[in-house]
Amino acid sequence: MATRDEQSIDDFSQQLQKELPQKRVLIIDRHTAARDSLRMMLSALGIISVTGAGTTAEAIRQVKNSSFDIILSDYLLDDGRDGQQLLEELRQQHLIPLGTVFMLITGERSYHNVVSVAELAPDDYLIKPFTADQLQGRLLKAVFKKNFFAPVYRKLDEGAYIGALNACDRLLANTSPFELDILRLKGEILNALGRHEEAEAIYRDVLARKSVPWARMGLAISLRGNKSLAEAESLAQLVVQEFPEYLSAYDFLAGVREEMGELVGAQKILQAAALISPNNSVRQRIVGDVAVRNGDLDAAEKAYGKVLDRHRGSSLKQVDDYANLSRVMLDKGSSAGARQVIQELKRDWRGNKEGEYAAAVMDSLCLHAEGEPEKAKKAADQALRLYESLSASANPERPLSHKVAIDLAHACMASGDEETGQQIMRKVAAENNENPNVIAHIEGVFSRTGKEEAGRTLLAQVGREIVDINNRGVMAARSGNLDESVRLLVEAAERVPSLQFLMNATKAICALMNKQGWRDDLAEKARNYLQQAQIKGPKDPRLISARETFQQVAAKYGIAG
Repeated sequence: MATRDEQSIDDFSQQLQKELPQKRVLIIDRHTAARDSLRMMLSALGIISVTGAGTTAEAIRQVKNSSFDIILSDYLLDDGRDGQQLLEELRQQHLIPLGTVFMLITGERSYHNVVSVAELAPDDYLIKPFTADQLQGRLLKAVFKKNFFAPVYRKLDEGAYIGALNACDRLLANTSPFELDILRLKGEILNALGRHEEAEAIYRDVLARKSVPWARMGLAISLRGNKSLAEAESLAQLVVQEFPEYLSAYDFLAGVREEMGELVGAQKILQAAALISPNNSVRQRIVGDVAVRNGDLDAAEKAYGKVLDRHRGSSLKQVDDYANLSRVMLDKGSSAGARQVIQELKRDWRGNKEGEYAAAVMDSLCLHAEGEPEKAKKAADQALRLYESLSASANPERPLSHKVAIDLAHACMASGDEETGQQIMRKVAAENNENPNVIAHIEGVFSRTGKEEAGRTLLAQVGREIVDINNRGVMAARSGNLDESVRLLVEAAERVPSLQFLMNATKAICALMNKQGWRDDLAEKARNYLQQAQIKGPKDPRLISARETFQQVAAKYGIAG
């Protein structure tokens, strides 16, 4: 009997046509007639489990309440939003698994819109008008590929990267129409795990057979992981030149240039990508951050403004979006512009304590700029009370904005409360010591308040303390004293929940439990640390490695990780 991989395309189609009627579909379109028309097309294909949504809010509610195999979304949605924003929201909040087919339907033929759609990598997109046969062909192709990769996707959805890697190897063991896709996925997983030399070997093997841009980019990522920055930059630059629509190459190149200390070059390449695809909010926010560090306030204002516009009315909105823009307006000397943004913040976050806190902080800085010191101090005192209240009840999965905390420190120092300002700065610096944007923000505040030397001293002290705390725990582990290592590293993670300390504590806990047995109290701490680290660095190889270690120890004792 022929294997699935040996079947003809016609056989694939017949097999999948039998599967289609069992699929659950969500149609998202603001026009009832369009939803009805698409429902009829699907009915003709045998698909009867179809749900409609007329707004993005309704679509998100449906996705949260039910699981769907296929999502068909119109590009233009309600309230000026689009399918790209919806896809971004669903993916960032992990509301749909990797196995869900997401297809965009658009009448927009403009270059920028098509590139924007392609950049977010939906499974396919259809240009209106289209026929039922065209829809069926695209669905069959997308569903077949999802089915083929299901063993890998399931593991990735669980965060089990080693399991996903093993699933890739099993797929590669047989002849496959998707061999290059499997190798691509395997290389990405290896890079995510920090196993860059193995990933490099895969990409070089692919490139020896076929020159494809994704393999060049994968190789560049591997080289960067092995600190071969110049070679990684050169390779990414070639990809950008030869494939100007490969937008993730721009982001990577900017990151390498930033790592090399070339901030102006990083900003230029990010802005080039933003011109091609202006609707990517994550990139626009990075453009703003880098522009601020370069002193290019006009570019920062433009980028932060786009982020705020894109996220207005979305669950992806953040108080940082408002604080970023109002901060830049103040730096440009426009207290009126900052005041307008602050009013938007108060309106959009009315009744939300986090929003009230951010508004009070920016109010204080704005009042200080307007020459109202007494009112500025009153606002700073209010912000400080809210900060303390929010910190006491903070959810590790939703930490307070470190940017707004630095602004609060600035407001305190500007109002004469030097001690409180420096305490806040010290805490933020310790928890984000690996984040160059945070350190640059702190340095900027000390510079604006005429305390450059005090800032250098504070950051140097924090750096020494971190090294000392970490070294004591690591040395205990190396000497074989696992109990003492856990005690020291847990103490460090509780005191300074930086990504580095959270991961060190998690691995120490895993080493102890692996040797002495499972302990529910320590396992709960490790889970909590992994959750906090997920927010700080979701793609950091140290997090992925620590999660894998925890899952392996849990599996050893028959416990769900």
